[in-house]
Amino acid sequence: MRYVLGVDGGGTKTYTVITDENGNKLGEGLSGRGNHQGHSIESTLKNIKDSIDQALEMAGLQYSDIAFAQFGLAGADRPYDFSILLPALETLPFKSWDLVCDTYEGLRIGSKTNTGVVLVCGTGTNSAGRNKEGMMVQTGGMGYLYGDGAGGSDMAQETFRAAVRSWEFREGPTILTKKVPEFFGFENMEQLVNDFLDREIYRVTARLTVVLHEAANEGDEVAIKILRETGKELGIAANSVIKRLGGFVGENVPIVLVGSVFQKGRDPHLLDSLKTTIEKENADITLVIPEIEPVYGSVLLAMDHLGIEVGDEVYEKFESYKIDYHKEIEA
Repeated sequence: MRYVLGVDGGGTKTYTVITDENGNKLGEGLSGRGNHQGHSIESTLKNIKDSIDQALEMAGLQYSDIAFAQFGLAGADRPYDFSILLPALETLPFKSWDLVCDTYEGLRIGSKTNTGVVLVCGTGTNSAGRNKEGMMVQTGGMGYLYGDGAGGSDMAQETFRAAVRSWEFREGPTILTKKVPEFFGFENMEQLVNDFLDREIYRVTARLTVVLHEAANEGDEVAIKILRETGKELGIAANSVIKRLGGFVGENVPIVLVGSVFQKGRDPHLLDSLKTTIEKENADITLVIPEIEPVYGSVLLAMDHLGIEVGDEVYEKFESYKIDYHKEIEA
């Protein structure tokens, strides 16, 4: 029996899972952030190793028992990032392993052929794709200055701006002028704005997107417009990936949607705008919202490296495995 290990490292947590070649989960570990950007590689590697060690202990295995380890890490975007990450990961005593950006975990859980486009929309946003020749490209993931504008953080800023603009009669009426101050514990926009300016607050939490979805569900036109614009921006990113891969002539293109905005929000206005934008340039597409945790994308990629054939029963097992996000994480 061969054992595989998958690591999913993001901006707030690192999650490791060990399975056997039949997809049975044997161990898991949860630790702090696994994205090295903005933090020392030493602290990032410590978090990665902590999550691995937890999983190995639970599984009753050693590093030498792992046939293949696959790392899917946020921030593994450019050759510069790999020049930092690869030497650090080489210090872990795995005999065979690989590293990809975490976006490709998302593609693998949503596309059984591991081809197509993956769009990530959580706190931030990213898009990437892979064709049947194995060519891989990434569009975005570097922040607003470098062309992004569709992640949860950006949606939150637009929500706050819309409330301020409506309150000041720079935009039409919206229930966001009531919901936004309530979210932050204020009675009205005047109290909220003055308090934030007094404390020099110029960014708001991405959690404010909850208010945006609530307002849209209640039919608020301003909120719906923000969500539709977000969907359009994500659709433009998908079209960019398809163009840069040379198109998928004669193929149906899976568009895999991962991240909390897609997998938890599932807003129909955003999804309709996204689909419409892509279909203007690429008619033969299928939107896929996976029910599998991203870490199993790393597990599947590890299985691919070993030539393990993955049947439907393995995907069903992976869908049944859930992470306990309330478990205490040591930063």
